[in-house]
Parts: sequence; structure tokens; C-alpha cells
Amino acid sequence: MDCSQIKFKLNSGRLMPLIGFGTYLIQGDQLIYKVLDQALAAGYRQIDTATVYHNESSIGQALKTLLPKYNLKREDIFITSKLSPSDQGEKAYRAVQESLQKLDCEYLDLYLIHWPGAGRTPLDSKENLKLRSQSWESLVKAVKSGLVRDIGVSNYTVRHLNELLANDHGIKPAVNQVEWHPKFHQIELLDLCHKEGILLQAYSSLGGTGNNELLKDPTVNEIAATLGTSPAQVLLRWAVQQNIGIIPKARSESRIKSNIDLNFEIPDALMSKLNSLKSKEKFAWDPENVS
Repeated sequence: MDCSQIKFKLNSGRLMPLIGFGTYLIQGDQLIYKVLDQALAAGYRQIDTATVYHNESSIGQALKTLLPKYNLKREDIFITSKLSPSDQGEKAYRAVQESLQKLDCEYLDLYLIHWPGAGRTPLDSKENLKLRSQSWESLVKAVKSGLVRDIGVSNYTVRHLNELLANDHGIKPAVNQVEWHPKFHQIELLDLCHKEGILLQAYSSLGGTGNNELLKDPTVNEIAATLGTSPAQVLLRWAVQQNIGIIPKARSESRIKSNIDLNFEIPDALMSKLNSLKSKEKFAWDPENVS
């Protein structure tokens, strides 16, 4: 089956595309229009953004033109945005409203708490737990008000997730978006997500911005040569083959197309090789020390 057509069933019963288009560090009206034009043409139907990406207005503006161009309606597109750490707490509801205004749409498909800590709050402060609990309560209210269809979290560890599940104000998180690639994958976290029906969605699948370590890894390149694919496609397919969502970002048309062209299988023996890459290295921010 064409990977671009595969959808996950979230614990709410709603469907979410397996592959999304990431927009981190992609800014400016013209550039956003260009990459979204190419992404929609290539088959992407999920767009991932965040308050701290400072591109929501550009995305909203681009979609006004691009959806009709591709004969699409708002409901054909899955839009995710995220809460800024500076908006943790009771401000979270207003933050959702502001994202909707910028994106110029009536609802969001998914809204995530971007980080378990709060802005200008020490990492070891218990205030973080209190504020993210208030944030979740505000997001539950946003769901009940019809502003958001599903809610979830990002960068939550097993501890953060268990704390939320113990006091979820009536709605369990649908998604946990975390750094996930062959050199950093926490099986305990994946097992918890599976147990609770939470979709694990990967970011930094290719190693993160400006980091070519994964793409240059000898094992990854050897497997790519064996399968006749690119190293990036191997890394993305590795996640997809484990039913983990991905949101690769790209600016060139060729990369945008190849990142969604994942209709091949990595044999079990080669998957095992990827799973056992020796260096366990995290490339993005680390939430472990957030109380």
C-alpha cells in the first residue's frame, strides 16, 4: 500500500496520516508557499507546526490558495500545532485560539504540549508539573469547545506520561511526539505508548537540523545501497515499519518527494542491524531533567 495513503487510528477513533510534513525552521511567506505546494503535490496530507516555529500565519495564508489548487478541503488536511513553553498553564486555552487565528482555520486536528517544562521556570521546579497539568486541563476544555479535535504531548518521558495519565482530566493523550531514530529509541516509552493506545510520532528521524551523523552512518549507507534507496529513506522507513509516525522536513522538491516515497520493505535482518547501532546518541533537547 502507498505509504502516503496510510492513516493511524488514534485513541479517539479519528484518523491521522502516517507521514506528516515538518516545518521547523522553515519560515517566510514565499518559502512556506513553495514547500507546501510541493508537499501537497507529492501527497502529504499532514502539516506539523508549532507556536515557536513562527510560521503559522504563513501556513494559513498558503493553504487558502493551495487547498483549492489541489481540489482539497480543510477536512482533507491534518494540521498539528504545539503550545509554547511560555504559554504553559491557564494561558494554554488562549494560545490555542491564537494558533487558530494565525492558521486562519476553525479547528486544529491535533494540539500538543511542546515541552514538559514551562518558560522561565527552573528545570527542577515542581511548578513545571503544576503548570503542565493546568495546560492539559485547558486543552481538554479546548477539545470540548470544538477548537481542537485531538490533544497530545511532545518530549514527554515515561515519568511525564505516567503523571499525565494519572490525572488526564478525562481525555488521554492521543500522541507523544519525541526524538526517535536508530541511535535514540527508548523501548520502555514505546511499550507504554502501545499499552495506553498513544501514537508515538518521531522527530529528528534523520538526525536533526545540520547533523549528518545518521545520514553518513556506514550501516545506514550499506543498507541503502543494498535496497537501492537513499540513507534518508532507510531511516524514515525504519520508523514507518514499526508503526511510528514521521514528520520529515525538507526544502528541495526532490527531498520532499523522496521522503514520502517509502513503498519498500526493510528485511528483518537489516532492521535488526539498524536497531543495534552501537552509539546511543540524542541530537535534540533532553527532557529527562524537567521535574
